[in-house]
Amino acid sequence: MTQTQRLDVRELINRNPLSRFQKQIIFLGFCVIALDGFDIAIMGFIAPTLKLEWGVSNHQLGLVISAALIGLALGAIFSGPLADWLGRKKIIINSVFFFGFWTIATAFSHNIEQMMFFRFMTGLGLGAAMPNIGTLVSEYAPERQRSFIITVIFCGFTFGAAAGGFSASWLIPQFGWHSLMALGGILPLLFAPLLIWLLPESVRFLVIKQAPAARIRAILNRLYPGQISDNVTFTLPAQPAAGNAMRIVLSRQYGFGSLMLWLVYFMGLFLVYILGSW
Repeated sequence: MTQTQRLDVRELINRNPLSRFQKQIIFLGFCVIALDGFDIAIMGFIAPTLKLEWGVSNHQLGLVISAALIGLALGAIFSGPLADWLGRKKIIINSVFFFGFWTIATAFSHNIEQMMFFRFMTGLGLGAAMPNIGTLVSEYAPERQRSFIITVIFCGFTFGAAAGGFSASWLIPQFGWHSLMALGGILPLLFAPLLIWLLPESVRFLVIKQAPAARIRAILNRLYPGQISDNVTFTLPAQPAAGNAMRIVLSRQYGFGSLMLWLVYFMGLFLVYILGSW
């Protein structure tokens, strides 16, 4: 009788160099975050034109921009538990479709109130996409390279915002602000089918959810061809005892560091969105 072996998926990823398939996942993650950056930044590029065409004030534009950021925050908060339940790939693909659709809807806004609602809905998708693609990519990254890889894919945000600026300089003078919004929606809708085809589900998620071994093996064979035998049970490293995560990060041991990290992150994003939007 053939003995079934146990294979630690995390250890397998850590001991191997980056494969071509992992580089493909990193590239897809970079593109998702670039589309996210493009759509977040375009309000700043169309704002001067909106002021002229609609006669809106800076205060009204600020409300539109804030609506998107509120949606972004809510999308990030609620998409995490959904991804743990349904899978990262489903949430990523649906969020890309979602913010693409609502960005196109924004192109057909007739007044500032409609635009505020459409941008809020767009923000929900934007907020769901970014953290989940970052998590999925990190779960396929060897621990020794994880920080660098995550930094690389989040450079996509700046790349996307810059691409929005170049697009705005050409599209708005010739076709108006609607064309830039339409482009910001069409690109995600075109890219989402590629994610369906090329992006794998998180192998960690599949192991936790006890997905069929054949499904996990198919993904790992794409990562490391020839290394995965048929008589294998897939496992993950032992996890520490579960506890209240918020209580742990705010405990005496971690509380000060957590608050300082939140403050630095808050100020960094504050500057990014102020400079990007105005």
